[in-house]
Amino acid sequence: MFAFRVTWLCVLVATSNVLAVGWLSGDHEAPVDLKHLNRHLKGQVHDYTANHGQDARILSAALGQRRNLYVYVPPGYSADKRYPLVIWLHGLAQDETSFLSIVPTLDREIASGSLPKCVIVAPDGTYRGKASLKEPPPMYLNSPLGKFEDYIMYDVWNHATGKYSIRIEKQAHVLAGASMGAFGAFNLGIKYKNDFGVIAGVLPPLNLRYADRRGRTDSNYDPSTFAWLKEYRPDSTVARFGPLGMVAVKQRQLIAPVFGEGPDVIARVAAENPAEMLYSHDVKPGELEMFVGYGDRDEFNFDAQAESFAAIALGKGIKVHTVLVQGGKHDKETAALMIPNFVEWLRPKLKPYAPK
Repeated sequence: MFAFRVTWLCVLVATSNVLAVGWLSGDHEAPVDLKHLNRHLKGQVHDYTANHGQDARILSAALGQRRNLYVYVPPGYSADKRYPLVIWLHGLAQDETSFLSIVPTLDREIASGSLPKCVIVAPDGTYRGKASLKEPPPMYLNSPLGKFEDYIMYDVWNHATGKYSIRIEKQAHVLAGASMGAFGAFNLGIKYKNDFGVIAGVLPPLNLRYADRRGRTDSNYDPSTFAWLKEYRPDSTVARFGPLGMVAVKQRQLIAPVFGEGPDVIARVAAENPAEMLYSHDVKPGELEMFVGYGDRDEFNFDAQAESFAAIALGKGIKVHTVLVQGGKHDKETAALMIPNFVEWLRPKLKPYAPK
């Protein structure tokens, strides 16, 4: 497992570069003036939303409703050339507008040549089109909440490849996301490994059944004590936020909306768990390039999930590129520190497919 350790003191991040990942802090992004934003970009953000004065949303056959979506095209975009495709999946309590916060950073990297020119698509993955902590997390799966997997893999995919000039090689197709979106990127990337060659996630829940031999889900990863969670404990606390940890997140809040409840819930979780999907979908070395960024003080203990995922992958001969932010939490500041490493890692993956 290849890991970078990034200290807080050696990296300075401008506020304009901060990745909007504030899932559970309750802070929502201020409305963005898209015309103003586009005037300051070398590329452009195309609007397929109802956020800016007109309803340009795409029709999702899978969800049976119209949905918001942004598409970034690089400077000099031409339909006569073909481009790599990146699908960006946002986190819980976010929507597609969070993507607009990272566009300036990605645009600068692309304009400078640090990142090959690519088309980036950012769909709305909320339950009812509203970013809120009160809304259940769809996890980008087909579930009682709706056919969100089909929405991404058919509706969003068809929109991107139908309206934009995209390379056909799977190695030129990237699924990436943050938190819940990182789960979606790995889950869907593994399922559709014949269509995608690169998957990436920051602060990702990659092993929903992580536990130690005592059944604790909040312990640090230790290969000698690692075990699989065998029972669903709906009222157990999986994370605490806010002053003195006053805001508690229960297992039921994250599991029940998508996986339901009852005696077979663990089996349903296991079937969609990226760490177990490495085996159930027989992922082979070289089939997928994988990037994982996480903080070692993640309130959800996603750091232990990430480390166990990487170890399981290595057991199959699959190397996961990991970036660890020391002292990093489940917040936008931690995610922002991973952007330079992500861009550096992604550059050689997309370079062979950059438009000439």
